[in-house]
Amino acid sequence: MDDLVLTVFAPDKAGQVERIAQCIAENNGNWMESRVSRMAGQFAGIVRVAVPAESYDELVGALKKLAEQGIRVVISNIGMEDSCTWKPIAMELVGNDRPGIVRDITRLLSEQGVNLERLTTEVRPAPMSSEPLFHADAILAVPLTLPLEQLQARLEELADDLMVELVLRTE
Repeated sequence: MDDLVLTVFAPDKAGQVERIAQCIAENNGNWMESRVSRMAGQFAGIVRVAVPAESYDELVGALKKLAEQGIRVVISNIGMEDSCTWKPIAMELVGNDRPGIVRDITRLLSEQGVNLERLTTEVRPAPMSSEPLFHADAILAVPLTLPLEQLQARLEELADDLMVELVLRTE
């Protein structure tokens, strides 16, 4: 079995996921896991697919043909994952919206060797004032060699500078 990671882009409309799933199933692929979302009228997703070696070429060809239906698929082969050298940590962040919050947080995480496993962000009005509030939820892959207290201290320094509330918790 080979594993593929598909990145999928298309105009959002009913049936897009079914079209992709049908293509995968018809070509002996197995839909293993996914994250799909709709944003600003567009559909985007990332899907991990397992496929027998003898069906690999047919599946790749069929996925590329989805472009005729307006579905763009970028295909990546995946190798062996490294043995687990990290621990998952959840991060929640809320603060007044301003340009650069994501840049500043991700820069600090990168400097500490922390990888983002998942990141969801949105701006929505504050309950009382209707001022725009930035919300971020993330799962961080923190290296086992990085003391959580050190990461917490660095993030809290940055949170004070950004004037945001930050919560870390083990998963």
